[in-house]
Amino acid sequence: MAQFFRMLRRRFGISAPRVAVRAHIAWYWRWLGYIALGAIVVGVGWTTYDYGMEFAGFRQSEAARAVARLGEELKSRDDQLTEMRSQLTAAERQMQIERATYGDLARQVKTLTEENAGLREDLAFFQSLMAAGGKEGGVSINRFRVQPDALPGEYRYRLLLVQSGQRVKEFQGALQFVLNVEQGDRKFVLTLPEEGDKGAKDYQVSFKFFQRVEGTFKVAPGAVVKSLQVRVFENGSVAPKLSQTVSVS
Repeated sequence: MAQFFRMLRRRFGISAPRVAVRAHIAWYWRWLGYIALGAIVVGVGWTTYDYGMEFAGFRQSEAARAVARLGEELKSRDDQLTEMRSQLTAAERQMQIERATYGDLARQVKTLTEENAGLREDLAFFQSLMAAGGKEGGVSINRFRVQPDALPGEYRYRLLLVQSGQRVKEFQGALQFVLNVEQGDRKFVLTLPEEGDKGAKDYQVSFKFFQRVEGTFKVAPGAVVKSLQVRVFENGSVAPKLSQTVSVS
């Protein structure tokens, strides 16, 4: 019994623990307060950030306008660059056309110059021939030349056949070329046209006073022509009437 009274004194006496009385708040009011507090914190933070940016000289609207201006300027520069590239392409095309035209003109001038030089040489040669006279009916080989042509393995030859005298008859015959060729350690001879084919049309000649002969021939890749001999055959003869050999320049 005494123990029971002691428990009552501890529970309700002076030494009993203090009891706090709190008002009950509904949960939705509590969440509404949290949301309001969060909004206040966000607003204060954004205001502080905007104020700090403005204080540092940065304004969002001005930055947006600056970005827009830069975008427009960049687009304008891109348009200018595209136009300049188009003009450059057109200029390059025009230069190619002009270069090709210039190349054609240069080749034509070179060809005409060479032809004029050849005509001058012919004129000088015939003038000297007429002044000196010659053996009746004699045929001679003049200005015989051979040199590599533009393509690999291709050679070009030129010669002038002249028949001197006062009362000459037309000379009819054919030419034959003999090539001395080297290819590596090999040395061999080629004949154009081949033996037994002296009547080949490209090698026939027919003239009374003179005939200019010009042509090309090709050899195998890696082969080098060291010298070229031309033989002049008169129709009905198996032996050459005359011949001449030149080295390849």
